[in-house]
Amino acid sequence: MTDEHTDGTTLPAPIVRHTWRPAMLWLFAGFAVFAYAFDQLTKLWVTSTMVEGERIPVLPPLLHWYFIRNSGAAFSIGENVTWVFSIIMAGVSVAILFQLRRLGSAWWALSLGLLLGGALGNLTDRLFREPSFAMGHVVDFIQLPNFAIFNIADSAVVSGVVIICLLTLRGIGLDGSRQQPAAKAGKPAAAANTEEAAGE
Repeated sequence: MTDEHTDGTTLPAPIVRHTWRPAMLWLFAGFAVFAYAFDQLTKLWVTSTMVEGERIPVLPPLLHWYFIRNSGAAFSIGENVTWVFSIIMAGVSVAILFQLRRLGSAWWALSLGLLLGGALGNLTDRLFREPSFAMGHVVDFIQLPNFAIFNIADSAVVSGVVIICLLTLRGIGLDGSRQQPAAKAGKPAAAANTEEAAGE
């Protein structure tokens, strides 16, 4: 629906915003729990069946299990400041929880759930694994050619970020609203009527 002015121009219809639904919270929680549990179970399997430094071919030469402990971030960046990553991941987790009251999109529920589950998965390692509290080394074991060794939590975080980028590019808000392109929204009524007549 549009508002017509005396000069023949129209204003774009207001953006329809979806109300927050409890179902979105359950969807978010489901993905978060799945990502976290999958990450922790695979790490438990690795630490109980493999020796650190062991490498097992899975789909050679594409995929290997290679058990290492990472004190830094991706690509082993910041190995001497492990506590910083603990604080960052805790901050990210809290920030995600604060956004839940606006949640109205299933895709945002998926992305934020994966992001939270992955962040908590690696944060658990930082807090409770050796050598000490908040200084623990993250268990990594997935090795691809010419790429850093990573884990399920890393995969969940990256997947969540990619989905968020795509949603942002498409103009889909956290509450499920869709932003209309400015050029289309600003068309005068005469032009809009001409297009509708041409399509009949």
